[in-house]
Amino acid sequence: MTSLSASLVRGAVTSPFKHPGRPGATLPTDRLTLPAAPAAPGPLAAYRRICGFPAPESGPLPLPYPHVLAFPLAMRLMTGRDFPLPVVGLVHTWIEISAHRPVRPDEALELSLYASELTPHRRGTEVTMVTEARVGGELVWESRSGYLSRHATKAEAGQKDQAAAAKPEEGGPALPAVAEWRLPGDLGRRYGAVSGDRNPIHLHPLTARLFGFPRAIAHGMWTAARCLAEADEQPGELRSVRVDFRAPVLLPATVVYAADPAGNTFVLRSESSSGRGTGSGQVHVTGSVIRAS
Repeated sequence: MTSLSASLVRGAVTSPFKHPGRPGATLPTDRLTLPAAPAAPGPLAAYRRICGFPAPESGPLPLPYPHVLAFPLAMRLMTGRDFPLPVVGLVHTWIEISAHRPVRPDEALELSLYASELTPHRRGTEVTMVTEARVGGELVWESRSGYLSRHATKAEAGQKDQAAAAKPEEGGPALPAVAEWRLPGDLGRRYGAVSGDRNPIHLHPLTARLFGFPRAIAHGMWTAARCLAEADEQPGELRSVRVDFRAPVLLPATVVYAADPAGNTFVLRSESSSGRGTGSGQVHVTGSVIRAS
């Protein structure tokens, strides 16, 4: 937690001096690593509780959990002087996770992280961060995450982003409602205490307003994890997932989790004014999973 606090302070100090969209910008070549260690039982149990995962002591790690464990590495890299984008205002836009096999909590995970791509986006510049988890040298889990730094751009965006913009939202609002969740105003503070992500936009309405939000917003990785915990209740072990973060969830809130009958495609949306299950609420998260055969 001390290193995370130092990274947050460093990010606040260095961000005003970074200029996203600068021609010729490059990414640091560092690969940061955390020594191999098993997940600490207390924090893992707290994470399971707040995200809705079942809590068997011997069960595998929740699919998103290694991403949480590697968060200090991401903050250290993205707040470094040679990282080209300001961490203040950086928006998590999507994540892809693949588990090559289930990971037990008692296994010693070695975590590593590096920045792999810097690409133009119609709203700015996007960086792709890669996280890998190994046990005894074996790659058992990996993720790729997109983070967007918004700034003025030319009319032509990268072809990759143009294709993504033209693609219809996965899951779509027509999926049937499965569950309704009432999210308390202090959810950001509670998840921040578990994950270490104490970004001010999640903690309190006053600090969120400094960054243009009328109220505190839920962590994107909490919304992803909560949806995956619900999807995990269906038969078949989760092996990979793609989640896209469409719009922030202002706290407190009532949201609806909707999914296809097998739970392989899902959407998280606001409760519509016309009632639950109409599919007309704002879409916050869309996702799809692949299960073990």
